[in-house]
Amino acid sequence: MKKISFTADILPMKNLLYRLALRITMNREEAEDIVQDTLIKVWNKRDDWDNIESIEAFSMTVCRNLALDRMKRAEHQNASLEQEVIDSADRSRSPLELMEHRDRVETVRRLVNSLPEKQRSCMQLRDFEGKSYRDIANILGITEEQVKVNIFRARQTIKQKYQETENYGL
Repeated sequence: MKKISFTADILPMKNLLYRLALRITMNREEAEDIVQDTLIKVWNKRDDWDNIESIEAFSMTVCRNLALDRMKRAEHQNASLEQEVIDSADRSRSPLELMEHRDRVETVRRLVNSLPEKQRSCMQLRDFEGKSYRDIANILGITEEQVKVNIFRARQTIKQKYQETENYGL
């Protein structure tokens, strides 16, 4: 078994952990704090690293749990999620195309954020982070079959609600 190094194996996951925390909290400062807390918790478990099957899955689970705990405590939702996605839109588009693109991205973001937590987490880990079903199952503590069902339901809900929004302007 490979010897785990904090510098080589865990610190490079900072951005991944940040994106996960940001998607859950929708607050940059909270996400940064959660990443710091995650790194501390993972460091404090360094004596057990050799017994952990996937340090990445373990770290993401810690991060997710910390973010969910903060959300439960705070009981509020904050504004924007990853505004730079919108801000980095192709500059060759006309102002009207940019506005329409921003509206579509914001609609999808709102729909994703309205999903039940488990569906949202499964979809984000799979579609935005590119995680395997096995990794997602390990991170969330559910079966691979449950991951697939949650992703299918999330995608169906997003598709249906997006079409309703486009058709009826809701």
